[in-house]
Amino acid sequence: MTIRIEDSSIPSPASRRLLLEHARTVAEQADRHAVTLESLLAVLRSSRVDDKAARTMTIDIAATALVEIRMTTDQQRGTMLEPVVGAFARLRNDLRPLERFGDLEVQFVEPPATGRALPGEVAHAARAIVRSAVLAFVDSGAARRVRIQWDCDGLNLLIGIRDDGAGDLSHHDDSLRPIAERVSALDGEFAVSSTPGWGSLLEVRLPLDPPNEPEPLEDVVALSHREREVLRLVVSGARNSEIGSQLDISNNTVKFHVSNLLQKAGARSRAELGALTR
Repeated sequence: MTIRIEDSSIPSPASRRLLLEHARTVAEQADRHAVTLESLLAVLRSSRVDDKAARTMTIDIAATALVEIRMTTDQQRGTMLEPVVGAFARLRNDLRPLERFGDLEVQFVEPPATGRALPGEVAHAARAIVRSAVLAFVDSGAARRVRIQWDCDGLNLLIGIRDDGAGDLSHHDDSLRPIAERVSALDGEFAVSSTPGWGSLLEVRLPLDPPNEPEPLEDVVALSHREREVLRLVVSGARNSEIGSQLDISNNTVKFHVSNLLQKAGARSRAELGALTR
C-alpha cells in the first residue's frame, strides 16, 4: 500500500510530466530554429554562391525546416523507435547547411549500423545536444572544426563532440547548460575536458532504458499494522499529540513508533520519511 497525500497547490505527477515534456519540446524547437537561422545566414553570407543561387538555397532550407516542424508536431514523441543510423542521418541533415556554407567544418563519424534502435525521446535529445554544442562553437567564433561521433554499447548512446577551439570550455559555461539539463533529465552522464589551445571534448552517455522507479517504502520495509497507521498520519502532517489522539495511544508510544519508522527507513526527519513514503 502506498500512501499519497493530495495537495491542490502541488502539481500532480502527471501534470509535472506534461509540463516537463512541453518545456523539452519548446527547447528543442528553439534549438532547431536557431540552427535553421544560422544556416540561412551562412548561405546569405557565403561568397561561394551568387544572389540567385543563395535565394534558391535559402528557400529550400526554409521549406525543409517547415516540413520538419510539421512532421515533428505530428509525431508522438517517446512512443516510437528510431534506428541509430537513421537518427544520425537526421542530425546530418540538420547541420548540412552549416557544413556546406558556414566557416565551421563538421566531421561526422557514423554509428555502427547494428546499433540498437533509439527510443524517440533519446533520439530527439541526442540531436538537440549536438545542435546546442555546435551552436555554442559557432557563437564562440574560435572553433574551425568540429568532430561528431555516435556509438552504442547496447545499453547507452555514447556521444562525443570535439572542437579545435580555444580549449577553455568547462561545466560552468552557460552555453553548455542546456546540454547538462537534457542529459540530467534522461539520467545520463556529461563530461567536459579541455586543453588550452587545442580544443574541448564533450562526452555524453544517454541510457536507452528508463531508470527503474523506486519501490514505495512500505513495499521494501517490514512494518507492523500499528507502524503503518502511524506512518499514514505522519505523512499527513499530523503532530504526535494528534496521532496519539486518533489512535488512542500515549505520546511516548507515538514517539517510539516514529523513531522506529525513521530507523527502518533510514530517514533523518519526518519530511524525509514522507518523501520516501510517496
